[in-house]
Amino acid sequence: MGVKEFDAVIKAALREDIGSGDVTTRFFVPLGTRFYGEMRAKDKGIVCGLEVARRVFELAAKGSRVKIAVKEGARIKKGDVLMKIEGPASILTAERTALNFLQHMSGVATRAALFTAVVKHPRTKIYDTRKTLPGLRAIEKYAAACGGARNHRLGLYDMAMIKDNHVALAGGSAEALARRIKAMRRAKPGLKIELEVQSLAQLKAFLHLGADVIMLDNMGYAAMKKAIALIRSYKGKRPEIEISGGVDLKKAARYSRLGPDRISVGSITSGAKPLDISFEVKTK
Repeated sequence: MGVKEFDAVIKAALREDIGSGDVTTRFFVPLGTRFYGEMRAKDKGIVCGLEVARRVFELAAKGSRVKIAVKEGARIKKGDVLMKIEGPASILTAERTALNFLQHMSGVATRAALFTAVVKHPRTKIYDTRKTLPGLRAIEKYAAACGGARNHRLGLYDMAMIKDNHVALAGGSAEALARRIKAMRRAKPGLKIELEVQSLAQLKAFLHLGADVIMLDNMGYAAMKKAIALIRSYKGKRPEIEISGGVDLKKAARYSRLGPDRISVGSITSGAKPLDISFEVKTK
């Protein structure tokens, strides 16, 4: 995904911050002053959002020059220089927005990397979810991928996920679900369908329905182990297996030993702490 695909989000963030103008910089910084700045890491992690930060300066600090000092997705440590900026007083105007994106995206990437690092089985991949900040989903999913996670569905439109409420409203029976899945296949050929189950009984009742992915949601470890064995031994269309529900680092490591195809983790985005990054400026 190119950085200009994030332009709408970046421009909205700049409008929100700048409004009618940066009154402090206007009255306190002499016209014609040139600034030189560096963004430095104050903590270790995975850096993400460098091109987004550059784009902020391009849009809000005309005439500035940005040199990126590390690769996107690189593992960084405290003290590393991430970016050098030279430009007019308006780089002070762009500073906070650039930092907000860089810190937040790096925080998401760092958290994604923590989860991918604990996986114990070569088959198992960590996936993000739709638990994203409104308006920032594309940015956050890019950052999750930057940290090594896979992207789950982008929205309600690109993959079907049949959850407990859908099952209940459809009547709850395998026959009722089969009719609706068949209708969905006819109307949306090629659409991936995921089906959530919360017990072994549900799995046994729904496994023959032909879902592309079966989600084992909030099931106990012993039940998940039996469920995975049941799916792996199934003679019909064998779905991918996803584990979900309150997954922390310890659980991700433990669950991955069972060898599911996917472990989805909402806290990659919803629980990410911004990475500490500073921006120091000086005049020549």
